[in-house]
Amino acid sequence: MTSRASDHTRRTFGRRLLAGGAVAALGGTALTAPAASSAASAAETAAAGASAGVRRAGKGGETKRITLYAEKLADGRMGYGLEKGKATVPGPLIELIEGDTLHIEFENTMDVAVSLHPHGVDYDIANDGTRMNNSHVEPGGTRTYTWRTHAPGRREDGTWRPGSAGYWHYHDHVVGTDHGTGGIRAGLYGPLVVRREGDVLPDPGRQFTIVFNDMTTNNLDKGPDFEATVGDRCEIIMITHGEYYHTFHVHGHRWADNRTGMLTGPDDPSPVIDNKITGPADSFGFQFLAGEGVGAGAWMYHCHVQSHSDMGMAGLLLIAKPDGTVPGHGEHH
Repeated sequence: MTSRASDHTRRTFGRRLLAGGAVAALGGTALTAPAASSAASAAETAAAGASAGVRRAGKGGETKRITLYAEKLADGRMGYGLEKGKATVPGPLIELIEGDTLHIEFENTMDVAVSLHPHGVDYDIANDGTRMNNSHVEPGGTRTYTWRTHAPGRREDGTWRPGSAGYWHYHDHVVGTDHGTGGIRAGLYGPLVVRREGDVLPDPGRQFTIVFNDMTTNNLDKGPDFEATVGDRCEIIMITHGEYYHTFHVHGHRWADNRTGMLTGPDDPSPVIDNKITGPADSFGFQFLAGEGVGAGAWMYHCHVQSHSDMGMAGLLLIAKPDGTVPGHGEHH
């Protein structure tokens, strides 16, 4: 199942499933062309996952390439897409493993300058995606952006450098102002996930991006609904943009407040939460087993600032029983 809130959400998930294959099994992006070693890595990953009962990310170090377009949508929004005429809000999910390098062939189909600026990954000044260093793209233009990732390691002075793994995002930094305020408000943003080797992977098609952008969710007046079946391993990627602070709350499910959202063992000191404050440009994510301990149902997610949720910043996790039914759904209007 995929999201049912809107056509653009269905297209995003459907395209990711269609393009996924062995690359998704590696924890790498379903949006990039795999390197020649992908088949061997997939086999290693499958073996490791089988022994642990879950799928896990393989080794990083691949060089990947995608093509990304910036476009104006018919309804006045702006979005990023993997094909011309198919831009979405949020933009496509990009996944990497620490050690991967990603080359993005970027084309601006709009009549205003635009850019691509990432959080969380490594890039030099020529790939910053701002007008300040001429790394933006004029109307009709193209350029290649290069993002790199790395694993944790010890510096020469003995201190530790953190790795790239985390729940990040990318966005425009040019439209409207030199900070991309107009582009972000119009929908030019998307999710970016960097895995560490061995990280647990969600089930294919069960990754849900939720963006609180000013007083909208995914630039919609009402939050989109997402579908899963009891027992599915799901992943939520939460991003905030705009002028306001929000809180993200999901009913019936919890996560650990750490990098992965999962406990490493019974003595892991990470707080277990079901509500988290989030401000502009914050991002985090977590995995959960759909309906674990609570069962099927129409489970709400929303901003817990009361006036915000009252104004539409809420949606549903429609978790079905194995027969496909969602108890009680449709009875409330």
